[in-house]
Amino acid sequence: MNKGDGKRARPKERRSGAQRGTKGERSGGAPAARAVSLIGTDEFAKPTWAAPGESAARRSVGATLRAVPGAITAIVRLSWRASPALTVVVGLAQLLAGAVSAYGLIATANVLTTLLSEGPTPDRVIESLPALLAVVASLATRALMDSVATVLQGRLRPRIMEEAQDAMNSAVVAVELKAFDDPSFRELIRQGIRRGMPSIDQSIRLLAEALRSAVTMVSALVATAVLSLWLLPVMLLAAFAEMWSATQVGKLDFLSFLHNATRQLRIGVVQDLVVKREVAAEVRAYRMQEQLMAEHRRVASQLTDETVKLETRKGYVQLMGRALSGLSTGLAYVLLGFLLHGGVMPLALAGTAVLAMRNANTGLATTMRSLNRVYELSHYIDLYHDLLAEAATRRHSDNAVVVPQDPAEIRIDDVAFSYPGSEQYALRDINLCLRRGEVVALVGENGSGKSTLSKIITGLYRPVSGAVLWDGVDLATATEASVLDQVALISQEPARWPMTAGNNIRVGRLEDEDASGERWSRAVTASGAEEVVDSLPNGAETILSKEFVGGRDLSGGQWQRIGVARGVYRDAALLVADEPTAALDAKAEAVVFEGLRQASSREGGGSRTTLLVTHRLVNVRRADRIVVLHQGRVVEQGTHAELTAAGGRYADMYALQADAYTTA
Repeated sequence: MNKGDGKRARPKERRSGAQRGTKGERSGGAPAARAVSLIGTDEFAKPTWAAPGESAARRSVGATLRAVPGAITAIVRLSWRASPALTVVVGLAQLLAGAVSAYGLIATANVLTTLLSEGPTPDRVIESLPALLAVVASLATRALMDSVATVLQGRLRPRIMEEAQDAMNSAVVAVELKAFDDPSFRELIRQGIRRGMPSIDQSIRLLAEALRSAVTMVSALVATAVLSLWLLPVMLLAAFAEMWSATQVGKLDFLSFLHNATRQLRIGVVQDLVVKREVAAEVRAYRMQEQLMAEHRRVASQLTDETVKLETRKGYVQLMGRALSGLSTGLAYVLLGFLLHGGVMPLALAGTAVLAMRNANTGLATTMRSLNRVYELSHYIDLYHDLLAEAATRRHSDNAVVVPQDPAEIRIDDVAFSYPGSEQYALRDINLCLRRGEVVALVGENGSGKSTLSKIITGLYRPVSGAVLWDGVDLATATEASVLDQVALISQEPARWPMTAGNNIRVGRLEDEDASGERWSRAVTASGAEEVVDSLPNGAETILSKEFVGGRDLSGGQWQRIGVARGVYRDAALLVADEPTAALDAKAEAVVFEGLRQASSREGGGSRTTLLVTHRLVNVRRADRIVVLHQGRVVEQGTHAELTAAGGRYADMYALQADAYTTA
């Protein structure tokens, strides 16, 4: 809910037993839960992408109708990119199907005119045969064109969806890392996937249906106008009523979606907590089941109330539209009766007019229903296009500069950085120099900026001011590939790739054959991952995912060893190890840190720059240099001996950690 909605009356909430603030206790003996939001607040701001959509949904009927061609154009463009030939053929098949229907209507008029003319009945039947055959041929051709269009559409739709999916994935995978720290952008991705892609798929079918029925409707309206111009305005009034009703319903649906976006996000988060394996143990250990269910029911109750209100409003709108449309159609038939009674229109043409009006009504209903859905879906397709446009603005600029291979010096000059949506700086006034072959440790309290600085140094984050220079080349002017190809990152929570154990280690250099096996041996030995791989039933060929039959999962410490092996195997000029041993025991931790120190020499000779990010100071004593961060600033740097002798922040932190091991 938007903060600006705070003055509105909130819908009544259905409260479960776990939410009723009674003074008693549950049957389990625990005090009753307070009626509070589990997540902590109900006042979420709407995502930034919702504002343009809300403005579009509130536009006038005229503006809405002018927007429909834009939605159709977007689908046609996707179709054209997927297959120009199939797009043209499908369109022609639909147009031909509609044209054949118009021809069949004219042929029907000829049949009725002949049959109702003067003369012997047998002669009139014989004379009507050519027109009757034309009617049969039109029906058969219409059936054939519909079948052809269905088959071709079935061949076209998968290609369009492949094109759309590829465009979205390509856009998202190319954005800079900082984009994923923006919750609005993450939600835009989620909605682009959940609503944008399915809306494209549905719109393809609906547009084909709308095109065919629109041709039928137009041909019937033209035939009606030819028979009597008096009938046309009344039929057009019915069309306007259907159109007005359809656009209003589409607006109500989309505005409701925007209004409830944050509630849908909240209930999705709670739903994940109910079913996710990763939190299942704590949910049960902390007896969170009732609170989770209470939160789910509370938000579900709000969504249900909003849905009931929405459907009621839609029902009123549809009633008004259908009443006006029915009244218009009734007037058309009354007018037809007057024309027939007054002798203005002969009986044969009146019969044709009845058939034409019926076809016009059927075509109108189908067209409006299809275009209504296209209009509703167009809002979600806009989210898809907004995602592509937003992702394009969050990519690294297309630079031509290539950073030097194996830089001798990495310099950070007056760097500052802040995360999206935050007014506070995560880093400020950072000046630092790393030299090839050094093992540099970044230490400090949690939140001091260690991990952020490591991502700045590697080019994963771009500073808001200052520069990161690799042998004098500013990373802001360099190609992303030339920088990241020289970086190996070992994360505290390494990615758990659902692939074999071997590929989990080789993932950074899958393109390298490592025919001698030297790189593999070096990586698994330095990380301690050798015993992890050996413990698996199929060794390196074991799939590390419980999603597959026969797959295995690893403990947190085992995954960290795999992650360390992955970083060493990459054999990059800059190795960044961000809390690489947080889940390891003391023995395994010592093995890993010694392996990382030894891995500062690269395969084939030379040395790499190694950056250790850690809060475990006992393991950084042998680092060439220790950099101490505090509240986003560098406050100390030097060797272990120099910093302990200085008696500053590092000395205090080290003494505290050492005391924890020596105090009985």
